[in-house]
Amino acid sequence: MRILSLIATALLVSGCMRWSLDRYLDSAYEAYELSNCAEVRLLLSKAERESRSRPYMQPEISLLRGQCLEREGLYADARETYQYIISRYPVSEYAYRAKARLQTLDQLGYGTTVRTMPTPVSKPEMK
Repeated sequence: MRILSLIATALLVSGCMRWSLDRYLDSAYEAYELSNCAEVRLLLSKAERESRSRPYMQPEISLLRGQCLEREGLYADARETYQYIISRYPVSEYAYRAKARLQTLDQLGYGTTVRTMPTPVSKPEMK
């Protein structure tokens, strides 16, 4: 009887962890719809902590993070996030979506070119 109750408790706890992961992801999508990327980042961090035992959830979390980075104008970071998805999860649905996002960034002119800051002009020394 004791073993049965331990098994039931373990199943209950694992179900609760999945529920909290889903809750964080759902809330992150809601915050994204409201353009609240600060809240999205917080919720995705919480979802990542809950999903450590479920690595198949990482591409979805990363894709939403990349979309939020785009929305904030951090295109280089978004590109790196998409490239991470493609390299780490090449056969997932999210790799396909990440490739499409990269193509869109290229078409919008946010390609791989690195923009550098202009070199400051030094003032001539006075004698």
